[in-house]
Amino acid sequence: MRPSVASESDIEPDLATPAFVGREGDLARLAGALARRPAVVLIEGEAGIGKTRLVQELLATESSVGESVLMATCPPYLDSLTLGPIVDGIRQGHRTARPSAATNPLLGALRPLFPEWDSVLPRAPEPLEDASAARHRLFSALAELIAGMNTSVLVVEDAHWADEATLGFLLFLASRSTPDLSIVVTYRPEDVPAGSSLLRLASRHRPDVAQLRLALPPLDVTHTAGLVSSMLGGESVSEAFVAFLHEHTAGIPLVVEESVRLLRQREDVARRDGQWVRRTLDELSVPPTVRDLVLERAQRLDATVRRILTAMAVLAEPADERLVAETAGLPRSTVRPALAQAVRSGLLDDDARGRVMFRHVLMGRAIYESAPAAELTSMHLRAGQAMQTADPAPVMQLARHFRAADVPAWVTYVEQATDVAIASGDHGTAVALIDDALGAAELPASAQARLARRLLVVGARIEGVGDVIRRAVRSLQDVLATATLTPVEQAEIRNPLGRLLLQLRQFDAAHAQLAEAAPHLVHDPAEAGRVMTYLGYPLPGSQPAAEHLRWLNRAAEVAGKVTGPAERLALTADRAAALLTLGDQTGWAVAAELPATVEATDEAFALTRGLANVGYCATLWGRYADAERHLARASTLVDDVEYSRMRSTVAAMQLHLDWLTGRWDGLAERAAELSDVDDDGRRDRLEAVLVTALLDAVTGARDRAVTRLRELIEAQPPINIADLPPTAAAALSDLLLADGHVEDALAATAEPIETIQRKDTWIWATDVVRARVQALMASGSLQHAAELVEQFATGLAGRGAPAPQAALGTCRALLSQARDTRSRAAEAFERAAAAWDALPRPLDALLAREQQGECLVAGGRPDTAIEVLTRVCDGFATLGARAEARRVGSRLRELGVETRPRWRGGRRGYGDALSPRETEVVRLVIAGRTNREIAQALSRSPNTVATQLNSAMRKLQVSSRTALAVRAVEAGLVVDA
Repeated sequence: MRPSVASESDIEPDLATPAFVGREGDLARLAGALARRPAVVLIEGEAGIGKTRLVQELLATESSVGESVLMATCPPYLDSLTLGPIVDGIRQGHRTARPSAATNPLLGALRPLFPEWDSVLPRAPEPLEDASAARHRLFSALAELIAGMNTSVLVVEDAHWADEATLGFLLFLASRSTPDLSIVVTYRPEDVPAGSSLLRLASRHRPDVAQLRLALPPLDVTHTAGLVSSMLGGESVSEAFVAFLHEHTAGIPLVVEESVRLLRQREDVARRDGQWVRRTLDELSVPPTVRDLVLERAQRLDATVRRILTAMAVLAEPADERLVAETAGLPRSTVRPALAQAVRSGLLDDDARGRVMFRHVLMGRAIYESAPAAELTSMHLRAGQAMQTADPAPVMQLARHFRAADVPAWVTYVEQATDVAIASGDHGTAVALIDDALGAAELPASAQARLARRLLVVGARIEGVGDVIRRAVRSLQDVLATATLTPVEQAEIRNPLGRLLLQLRQFDAAHAQLAEAAPHLVHDPAEAGRVMTYLGYPLPGSQPAAEHLRWLNRAAEVAGKVTGPAERLALTADRAAALLTLGDQTGWAVAAELPATVEATDEAFALTRGLANVGYCATLWGRYADAERHLARASTLVDDVEYSRMRSTVAAMQLHLDWLTGRWDGLAERAAELSDVDDDGRRDRLEAVLVTALLDAVTGARDRAVTRLRELIEAQPPINIADLPPTAAAALSDLLLADGHVEDALAATAEPIETIQRKDTWIWATDVVRARVQALMASGSLQHAAELVEQFATGLAGRGAPAPQAALGTCRALLSQARDTRSRAAEAFERAAAAWDALPRPLDALLAREQQGECLVAGGRPDTAIEVLTRVCDGFATLGARAEARRVGSRLRELGVETRPRWRGGRRGYGDALSPRETEVVRLVIAGRTNREIAQALSRSPNTVATQLNSAMRKLQVSSRTALAVRAVEAGLVVDA
């Protein structure tokens, strides 16, 4: 029972703001990291653990962070607006609502994000077709704007809610290692979505960037006591009370604080004998979650304040008095005192701009989840209506509010938000928005049709979102089945539907949709040409090569009606690649139409992609000089126009070409770098893994090679069967056959061979037919092997394809060997080796000569055989094929010849030391040469030079060319050129 009369010393004061306790060491570490600017700091911890408080204490007490801090907070939206936190932070940073006069033309890329700065920003640059390039340009512009604000620290709070574009921008800033800018990010590990790139901020950073990762634990009992005491006038707290609080709050500062506030409001704590105690320890358990605490406190407020709290929960963001009043449906004269009461209650807080917000997002969530659905719907509608007058319109928030209240308006703002995401190159966010909208049963067919047309722009470009694509496909199929649409409207739905079906590997269904759409898209010749070219690619499915050719001929007719230079160039390049992939000789004539130079950026992108694709096709045909020439031009254009996505694509193509032609020095290191590219380079990564597996196979890591090859075949790109699967399947078959697994070897090559036979695309068969023939012969199916070789010969007739023709020569030699015509087989293998040498493909030439030697041994010519095999053994060693050299060396010893392969270079590892080729590049960097000049001087592609330069920088732990030159000279690694 409470005493009826209290002494003056027992008067219970109001609760004070909690002191900063238990984090002094973390604060010192944070300040120390930021003092070594630039720094990247990650602060992680569960909700209410004190991440924001730690940052606030730093900004309030440490001068080392500088005077200019840019604050960005990620809102808890299901789908946040592309770069919204950064954009809002910049807007708040510019107190005058606009930046100073902007002269850098790059800032024109920011127009989609800052439409209110129309009169200040430069003219918008030409749109970029490539998403990665668009994003890179946008990121560069944002970085330029932030630098112009003299920002010393960028703080991004609640990054677990960040959109991928915001996370990508943070990675971009971190990779630039801007000397005067540090990044501080707070997040909840438990709320980070699977696959989020957030943690790459911790795992990838430059050596010149200070790195700190703070994981804030709950407070221990002692620090909990200090926190509670600070709220209760600094007086001591009983051990029993502290133990009770710590047990029920787990030491989470926010929950401790809210528990104390609730207990104080309920008058459930009192001072006795100079310390604070709980009146009883069994009357009321402290609620286990903040939700219970918040709802308990909210019920003690009057109805108007509770209505205000619900309105704030609906808004879910800082809001001014006007917006709160309109959302709640109350006059401002009523709202003003209610807001003041809510702030006094500790549920809401206000900022320097007069806006209010929940003190913690969990508070708002608790209020929202407890509110009646009808009340929430009406408030969402009023919030959306109130926000419609804002300039610029907050389209993501508008979409969120109208989704709950007004479907037509919701669709309008979904489309606008999607347009913003597309303009920023953030196709993932666009797909997520459309996925949500198409999944709404109440969405009218006309709206679904409009959203489906947007999938034409973004849907087929996204990899790794299979569930989203499947849902979109079902929605589009439902539209086609139930809505009354014109043939043109149907075509505009069938077009993205067909492309999405390609992503799901439903090739026949995709072909059917695209074929149905193509004739009804002629009002848009460029789009019709693109669809017809898609239909011309020999994708998996039941369509023969003749049908693909018919579509390519129709694409050529339509292309003549296209007026846009970039679109016309892209169609020409794509048609050339499709024809060459089909093995049609006319593709070279179409490729010759590609211009030598272009002026416009969009044309440069189209030409770069076209040159790369033709270069790849030249590799497929075995025209390696042509491949080198096209890839070199593509690499130069990549650097000129900063086509970031194509940079790794060209590098991967060059990597494969270097493997084939025996240029293996540094190949493993380059492959390792490309294996670690981002998701946009998934196909490039697989190409790099393939080369790594092939290197493993010839250097003795056979088990690792088998594992990698199996994984590659399982992970093959769904619309790219012209490259990885046949090559990977052939290499896997060879390894399995060498281990005696004949049936497994046959199984590995079965699907690629069946596709080649059905499509009549023998241009792909260079590696896989030879592997199939050897497996068939090992199984005793010589007749089937002979029939396959004849099919191969017929399929290559009239095609000037040196690589498949050389493979055909090897296959015929294998048949002669199996038929016991040893002298003829030896001659056939010699001719095949010569054909491989002419390409050049040294590994295949050596393998053919190894077989020639075995035929000579079997034919009774051991001396000649030993001479041939000795040259082969040395050749393998020189190339770097150690496993092959050991095998031939063992065979020579069986023939009575003691030999030790002479190592003449080839594949080797240099650890942290510079390789000879890297040393050459560094020497020319010291001389002041550009990458292009170095490439010309060393007869290498610019992409190869860039890879070797990056490798040298990594080994010497520097981030610039100047630092590299200084470090190399100081270390005596190269002489000053």
